[in-house]
Amino acid sequence: MPATRPGKRVVVVGGGITGLTTCYRLCQAAQEHSLPLQVTLLEGSERLGGIIATSHQQGLLLEQGPDCFITSKPGGVQLCDALGLSAQLIGTTTSHRQSFIVRHGILRPVPQGLHLLVPGSWWSFATSSILSWPGKLRLALDLLVPRRTSTDDESLAHFVTRRLGREALERLAQPMVSGIYTADPAQLSMQATVMRPFAEMEQRHGSLLRAIWRQQRAAQHPTQAAGTSGPRYGLFVTLQAGMQTLVDRLAQQLPADTVHLQASVRGIERLPTGWRLHMQDRPPCEADGLCLALPAPQAGHLLKPIDPTLADALHIPYASSAIVNVAYRRTNVAHPLNGMGFVVPAVEKRGLIACSFSSVKFASRAPASQVLLRAFVGGALQQNQYAHTDEEIQHTVCQELRQLLGITGDPICIDLRRHPQSMPQYHVGHVQRVARIESMVQRWPGLSVAGNAYHGVGIPDCIDSGSHAAQALLSSLFPMATPHPRTNVWAERVEH
Repeated sequence: MPATRPGKRVVVVGGGITGLTTCYRLCQAAQEHSLPLQVTLLEGSERLGGIIATSHQQGLLLEQGPDCFITSKPGGVQLCDALGLSAQLIGTTTSHRQSFIVRHGILRPVPQGLHLLVPGSWWSFATSSILSWPGKLRLALDLLVPRRTSTDDESLAHFVTRRLGREALERLAQPMVSGIYTADPAQLSMQATVMRPFAEMEQRHGSLLRAIWRQQRAAQHPTQAAGTSGPRYGLFVTLQAGMQTLVDRLAQQLPADTVHLQASVRGIERLPTGWRLHMQDRPPCEADGLCLALPAPQAGHLLKPIDPTLADALHIPYASSAIVNVAYRRTNVAHPLNGMGFVVPAVEKRGLIACSFSSVKFASRAPASQVLLRAFVGGALQQNQYAHTDEEIQHTVCQELRQLLGITGDPICIDLRRHPQSMPQYHVGHVQRVARIESMVQRWPGLSVAGNAYHGVGIPDCIDSGSHAAQALLSSLFPMATPHPRTNVWAERVEH
């Protein structure tokens, strides 16, 4: 690292998508506004991208982390556009836009028009085999259940059980939300997650069913196309050559000598005018601005000598998970694979929580004679499964897929990637906790924290978090700088 530096220096710790976005936005602003700013990215591992990783094996495109992102939050699409990647974005295939939920070992189609929890089509829901008739009747009682008087945060489990019944929680809400947050519904916050609109529906309409039906009448057309069910698959996009493309393009846009791999930070020190970072096997470096784009507990560990109260607030719990990519010959899979994938309720007591049909979901993921599947293991409710050896996890996944999809024969390819402590758990009170964290961070000029622990776990959320961190640091270091209309470094953060 250079001993001298012009103007101001910002150090970003963490080379995942959040840290890379922070560096990109800082360098973009420095170039467009001629700011005297040097940016340094310190990544402790030997590669960039964090949990985003794509590999190519035997004609297969294997996503070993996230395989797509949602377009209803614009951060991901906007960044791809800025990087010249728009032409490489592809959506999900238009056929088989439905998903399944496992019940008694059988894949049952999600009712058409289901809004995570609430049926948009009562006939489709009534004829579905996902819930028993007593479960369906209890869900219908939502029309009679009085609205909650308190507006305080509550858990997903408490909310769904109160309004829709226990079976709706176990057979619908828990598996659906587990596919997003790998969370325990007994602790998952309603206010901090995609479930927040349902709490608002209750307050406004007194009933979730009534709210959905009123929305449909107001729109004068169904909210989903006929033949679709489950997630709104039309909103998901990926990059033709894999999500690693986004990481690689971001890294290419950074000036030379910005990125330092295998550069572990073992401690930070507050100086009168900035920060000193103590490195593992490297000399210390100083910075005027510091962004900790790390998992919240790691950021808290570094900040503990400086601000113990902030460090304690950053001790957000995380869950671990693993992704198993497995390919089979198409002739060896009995299931028609007429959907995008399935989720598994915890009450089924199986060894995986979900599976995507990757070669159905996106084009060019596998040769035509093969199918590529992505199974998910672990999460807050299955940490015992994650604790198994790689061989045990792979064996369990293959055994489960054989039973659920009617597979015979051995896999052509199998690849496991672990993501230890990678998924923050948004427990009840998370919104208030993050507000406290942000308030305490503001006491330290030139400091920002960013990542998936705060305002959302998806890729667009991480991109927004990195952009906001860059904005905060630029405002602190260059308070008189005028934002340029072509850069959104100063853009208002997209909240949940």
